Parts: sequence; C-alpha cells; structure tokens
Amino acid sequence: MGDRPLLSLRELSAWYTAGRPVLDGLSLALAPGEVVGLIGLNGAGKTTFLKALSGLLPGCRAGSALWKGRPLSFRAESFKRERFVAFAEDRSFPYFTFREYLSYAAAAYGQPTPDVQALTAAFGLEPCTDVLLRELSTGNRKKAALITAFALQPELLLLDEPVNGLDFQSTETLYRLMAGYRQRGTLLFSSHILESICLTADRVLVLEQGRIRRTFAGAQITAEAIREVLRDDAAVQSDH
Repeated sequence: MGDRPLLSLRELSAWYTAGRPVLDGLSLALAPGEVVGLIGLNGAGKTTFLKALSGLLPGCRAGSALWKGRPLSFRAESFKRERFVAFAEDRSFPYFTFREYLSYAAAAYGQPTPDVQALTAAFGLEPCTDVLLRELSTGNRKKAALITAFALQPELLLLDEPVNGLDFQSTETLYRLMAGYRQRGTLLFSSHILESICLTADRVLVLEQGRIRRTFAGAQITAEAIREVLRDDAAVQSDH
C-alpha cells in the first residue's frame, strides 16, 4: 500500500430530505490495494455512503474530498471511469442480455469487452449469458453484476451487499475474488454478513447513525468483537 491515500474524505454528509442527514460528518481514507468492509444496523448509512461515492445523491457535501491527492467531484467523468459500483438491488438495463450489458459497460469504461469465460463458469452463469437481464433470477442478476465488476477491474470497486442472493458455490467464488482484489485495486463493500467481512477485509468500519463508530483492522477483525459493537448500537437505538 502507498503512503498517499487513494481516496480521502472529511466531514461527508448526505441526505434524501433536507435537514435529515443520513450521513453526518463521516471521514475516512482508503489506501491503494486495500479491502475495506462496511457494517452497521439497518439505516446506519451503508448504501447511502456508496451512493454518495457514486455521485447518485444530489443531497451530498464534504468538507474535503481528494482522489489521489487531488480535489474530487463524485460526478466527474474522470472519476466515474476509475470506479465501478454494484448495488444490492439493481434492475438497470432490463432489455440487455448479460453479454450486451458487459460490452456496454466495458465501452463506457473505455475498455474492450473482457474475456469472462472463467468468471461465468466459476459463478455458474454460463447457461444465462444470452438471456435478458429482466428474465434472470435475483441471484443470477447479482452474478451478472459481480462478473462485470471484477472483469473491469476498476481502481476503486464498490459493492453493496454482494453476498445477498448467491448460492454456496458463488459465495465461495466471491470471497476468493474479494480477498484477492488488493492485488488489482481497492475494494469497499457493505455487508450485514459477518462471515464475508471476517474472511475478506483488511479493515472493517462500523457505521452508526451516519458516522464511523469503530474501526477494526488485522487480527482485531473477529465476529465476536464486531457483534459486540452492533449489540451496543442496537441497545442505544432502542433507548431512543
């Protein structure tokens, strides 16, 4: 990992309704070649954070945002080509087949269509590559998005609840790809599944009410330690 952060954010706030922030003064730095997991109770701001980074939230501001040390706009075309996001519930491009979607996504990122034969085999998607995305099951749509994400190998890969809807074989494949992504770029993912966090992440950020409450790294990342923080968060919320 380099000394300079790949992405540095200070005092990031985001909202859907004015005056009701979902993210409230969130700050973090992501290093090159790092796998970082986001976890928190429902409503903590995990998906909102990924949407903000993707430039999808009009209600968003930061005290400072730097990409490779330079000022960053989340909606800048140059940044869009260096990050890719796969959301948990994404029904975009319903009338594209997987092959058509892959070609479209690659062209949008200025890349030739990648060879995904090994990935489609590993995820068990081979019989479905020429089926319209709208006709695929939830799990197979998720596989199509993940294959595209890992095939494009962006410098910053954002995954929202990537394990949801996957079968056992695909989950094992996903964990292997996630853990190995540090060789290609930086991965930031949200998950409520502790196994996915503990098996793949170099660092874990626990979100509570739009802020990072705790950070775990290396040997600190254990299911019990994270569960304890989440139990405390749940107890605090129940008292309010």
